[in-house]
Amino acid sequence: MTVPSRRKFLGAAAACAVAPLAAGAEKTGNVSEIGKTPHTRFAVNIEMWFARLPFLRRIEAAAALGFPAVEFWPLEGKDIDAVADKTAELKIEVAQFTAWGFRPGLNNPRNHPKFVKAIETSCKAAKKLRCKLMTVVGGDDQPGMSQEKMHENIIAGLKLAAPIAEKHGVVMILEPMNIRVDHKGHCLYGSPPAIRICEEVASPSVKINWDLYHMQITEGDLCGRLRDGWKQVGYLQLADHPGRNEPGTGEVHYNRVLKAAHDLGYRGFVGLECRPRENELAAARRVAAADVW
Repeated sequence: MTVPSRRKFLGAAAACAVAPLAAGAEKTGNVSEIGKTPHTRFAVNIEMWFARLPFLRRIEAAAALGFPAVEFWPLEGKDIDAVADKTAELKIEVAQFTAWGFRPGLNNPRNHPKFVKAIETSCKAAKKLRCKLMTVVGGDDQPGMSQEKMHENIIAGLKLAAPIAEKHGVVMILEPMNIRVDHKGHCLYGSPPAIRICEEVASPSVKINWDLYHMQITEGDLCGRLRDGWKQVGYLQLADHPGRNEPGTGEVHYNRVLKAAHDLGYRGFVGLECRPRENELAAARRVAAADVW
């Protein structure tokens, strides 16, 4: 009896995992290598990819395509022990998750005690998940409060939580949004204010979740802005624009942008916070094509 090779086994497993999500795609062949790109380590956002599958199955589907990591949004509603076990079993990492979302706003000091407790809880979860990064969000505009004051409040809140993150060896990555397309009424957008906030907090545990999709819509000049803010970059995410789909579906030349990040020395994960336009298999192939230069 011939024993099948590990490569063939993984290829068959991957085809089974993605087949229900790739209706109409051509014969899959060995798809288990697609996510193993030569320069960039991508992390699949399993809130936006494989959304029709149960949560743990999404991790399996990402691993079946060869991706080295996943990312997700809040801890609430998720069995963190089960996620930790599944990622360990599949030898896939958790790149980052969301520790503090849009509401209640970090930009209002009355929410700071709750924010500090959330960071304490999230640091414990990060340890279980073997994860070093977690996203925090500034919050929507506060009635009667200037943007400058809201940003000062974000700084104050991050200063309260930074010692906790430092103690646990976790980095809080602050994410600027865009207010033109997705998050109208949000208080933090573009790289200059996010850089200033991180510089004011002055902690190795506070950096920027530099989402290239939001930055493209807000300010453009992706490579130049990335170079200018390089010291404060903690993590990269991407999606193409318009549409918030995978690279190769919009106006951004991600081959150049990813090469620029690589040339700057970025070796962390790049989060695929994008919606597959057709199906996950086609999206994974476009992601791989964006890493060619």
